[in-house]
Amino acid sequence: MSAPSLLTFEPLFMERPWGGRSIQRELGIPLPENKKIGELWALVDRPEAQSIVKEGPLEGKTLHELWKEQRELIFGAKYRHHCSQRFPLLCKILDATETLSLQVHPSAQSALAFGGELKTEFWYFLKSQPNSFSYVGLKKGITREIFQAALRRGEPQKALYHLFPQEGDSILIPSGSPHALGGGNLVLEIQENSDTTYRLFDWNRLDSTGQERPLHLQEALASLDFEKEMTFSLQKNGSIISHSFHAEKWDLTQPRAVQKFDDFAIITCLTGRLLCQHEVFEPGSFFILPASLEKIMLIPQAPGTTILWTRLPN
Repeated sequence: MSAPSLLTFEPLFMERPWGGRSIQRELGIPLPENKKIGELWALVDRPEAQSIVKEGPLEGKTLHELWKEQRELIFGAKYRHHCSQRFPLLCKILDATETLSLQVHPSAQSALAFGGELKTEFWYFLKSQPNSFSYVGLKKGITREIFQAALRRGEPQKALYHLFPQEGDSILIPSGSPHALGGGNLVLEIQENSDTTYRLFDWNRLDSTGQERPLHLQEALASLDFEKEMTFSLQKNGSIISHSFHAEKWDLTQPRAVQKFDDFAIITCLTGRLLCQHEVFEPGSFFILPASLEKIMLIPQAPGTTILWTRLPN
């Protein structure tokens, strides 16, 4: 079977107590009515959620089926013996209409102890309201005892660094780092394929049933390394290299030809408008370029067109 020229997938919408309608308002992506949508899952291969090919010869296939059954054709021969039984990345758009819970994803040690999954993640700020901020990392000198006391007082933010993002900023948050995406931010997230989150504090928020969401203090505190300095800074170039994925921001001032070299890529339109393989993509659109393509053209259709080019590490 020959590979399609590119693969687009049906989005999955996740209702969250901190979500809203910004994905539709800012990006023009229709949302389910009367729901607070916090997450759009664009590419996911989880037992509880699957991306499904939207159209073309592979229409109706899940991302898991592609990874298991057509790995070399779609993703490349170099991944023939990749250790992951599922596609290794999860790509989202987050609408933080309200501030998310203060949370941490497992460190390598706590993942073994509690059976969780590592989750290093990359945030790219598509939109950021004036004066919005996020919490990322423990301030210097914060011990376990000081942090637990701040949690008991309901003031954990006093132990955390505050970052004030602007549109186009980005940051890498390694697994094991405390963080809370602040209200007023619309974020593209590239992460390891994990859905393990340990909540430290949820700002006394109630869910749709009037109950507080559960916290996971034992697991969360075990995931924090209080001896390690946790300083973070926002990046302006939108590119990151991590052990889990590489993401590069490209400014397309003119058409760009790309040789594929037996590797796939995830393309996300960030700003402007992109033409690729006879299809036009607006901001917030994701698609996969199969490894079997020998050459493709990325053609900007509006001034200021930028994309994110994401792939697995070599």
